[in-house]
Amino acid sequence: MLDHRRDALSIGPMNRKTHIDLAGAAALTAFAIVLGFNQVVIKVSNGGFQPVFMAGLRSAFAFLVLLAWMRYRGVALGLRRDLLGSGVLLGALFTFEFICLFLALDLTTVSRASIIFYSMPVWLTLAAHFVLPGERMRPSRAIGLILAMAGVIWVLAKPQESAQASLTGDFLALGAALGWAGIALVLRLNRISNERSEVQLLWQLGVSVPMLMAMSLFFGPFLREPALVHWAGLAFQVLAVASFGYLIWFVLLKIYPASGVASFSFLSPVCGVGLGWLLLNEQIGPEIIGGLLLVAVGLVLINRKPSVAKS
Repeated sequence: MLDHRRDALSIGPMNRKTHIDLAGAAALTAFAIVLGFNQVVIKVSNGGFQPVFMAGLRSAFAFLVLLAWMRYRGVALGLRRDLLGSGVLLGALFTFEFICLFLALDLTTVSRASIIFYSMPVWLTLAAHFVLPGERMRPSRAIGLILAMAGVIWVLAKPQESAQASLTGDFLALGAALGWAGIALVLRLNRISNERSEVQLLWQLGVSVPMLMAMSLFFGPFLREPALVHWAGLAFQVLAVASFGYLIWFVLLKIYPASGVASFSFLSPVCGVGLGWLLLNEQIGPEIIGGLLLVAVGLVLINRKPSVAKS
């Protein structure tokens, strides 16, 4: 018999929606704001923690939170031998993604990192065209791909002249986007794709903890005189993003059509740029505005549902 707590939180066929309603739009917009704000939080928290060490702390605490949540809901952990290979691969890509992202936000602005990092669907679409059956590129996707890539190139080709950003940080943000796209491909191509979302996330967090902690030994002192604001930033990352934030995202994917959920992805770089300007007083030049517009329009076209011809 299934645990009653799991039954109470499960999403059945009657709960599925055929379109994004007002509640779904509000939830997806709020999630995009949280993701954009998280870029600011990481950059601020880097002032108190070495970036890679903080990424390891985040994974460790989020792993414990997720583990407790799965135990409470009666969800099997999925720590089986047949999932070992794909689970370790997921964890390694997760480690690479967040080493790149946390270091990027230590070296470049939130605005630039957000545009480049949230271009992930561009690289996923490009890779899927070659390796995933049924994912051949449609004309609208090809146009979106070209526009979004042009936006990223525009940002990369014009490094900021101030001390706020560096080309190294920009390319690290690109590496993070590629790592994220790699995770998405693994989840589509391996048997772990049949597991619950909580199991997939548990593998990523659990494998990344020792990897991130080991890698942090090569990036200097662990602490940079952390204050209360830095600890609060770490707590926000653990609770609002790395554990419950991702779980909420998975629930939204179960309720609403994947194409509709994906279409809101363009809001994340918009929120990142806006919050970087508002909260950190970052400079926004023509390359930021132009690159953001190109990436946002490109993401909309990439995620656009193909029209069905009527007879």
